[in-house]
Amino acid sequence: MKANTPIKVFGGEKSRDLAMHIAEKFGMELGKSTISRFSDGEFVPSLDESVRGSHVFIIQSTFPPTDNLMELMLMIDAAKRASAYKVIAVMPYMGFARQDRKDKPRVSIGAKVVANMLQSAGVDRVMTMDLHADQIQGFFDVPVDHLFASSIFVPYINSLNLEDLAIAAPDMGGAKRANAYSKHLHASVVIAHKSRSKANVVDSMTTIGDVEGKNVIILDDMIDTAGTITKAADMMMEKGAKSVRAMATHAVLSGPAYERINESSISEIIVTDTIPLDSTKDLSKFKVLSVAEIFADTINKVYNYQSISSNFIF
Repeated sequence: MKANTPIKVFGGEKSRDLAMHIAEKFGMELGKSTISRFSDGEFVPSLDESVRGSHVFIIQSTFPPTDNLMELMLMIDAAKRASAYKVIAVMPYMGFARQDRKDKPRVSIGAKVVANMLQSAGVDRVMTMDLHADQIQGFFDVPVDHLFASSIFVPYINSLNLEDLAIAAPDMGGAKRANAYSKHLHASVVIAHKSRSKANVVDSMTTIGDVEGKNVIILDDMIDTAGTITKAADMMMEKGAKSVRAMATHAVLSGPAYERINESSISEIIVTDTIPLDSTKDLSKFKVLSVAEIFADTINKVYNYQSISSNFIF
């Protein structure tokens, strides 16, 4: 490490466990910080140690998005005002990323608004994982390190030793991701085609591709209400699949998601710890793979001005 530019790693309140694991993998202690709250809900994050002249990495997934995003921005501002040399926002999960375009009149492009807000707060760099749309990187005028969970998912898939493997996309938007996995794993591709009348409600679904006799893994970047993925799993089992697993980077899991998953035909659901699971729910079907090591390694390489391309499988 460079003696003249020390490194400090801090964690937001809802990502504290992941931040601790990242700091531990990096070989250092998590920076001390606290949050003071007013009775009306306003809060004041405070960095409780000097960051003058330091590379400051602030780890915070923005879920649910508003409070955690505001906390991240205030921590960035606090670090800049405390004379940090560089401030890097590490957002394993970036909220508002589903708002990446105008898909109907008079709507916002939320991902662009978030990019502008972070830059206005003074961020020098952003690290994130499996954005909902790759083009969101272009919304930023600072460097973006866009990591992929394939580096931890692929080894786990290989460890299952599944015969007759098929990789499925839960919708047309996930076809590119499913195709990349299928090529790497030499598996067939299946696409579930769905129609919606409104957000989070699937009206109808059909399958493109043969699932009969296949061990299917449905891939997605996130699982929110789990309506799409559970409906796809049930449909594939009805069409003769041997087994159906689900794999997603970000376990948003809002509303009835846990109940839907546990009542569905999904035999196993593999997620990462970009968002912590609700420990009060039945997690018997869940397998959690940690992103701490890949983020720690990326932080180390960015700090030491090294290439991070070796962290990518696809």
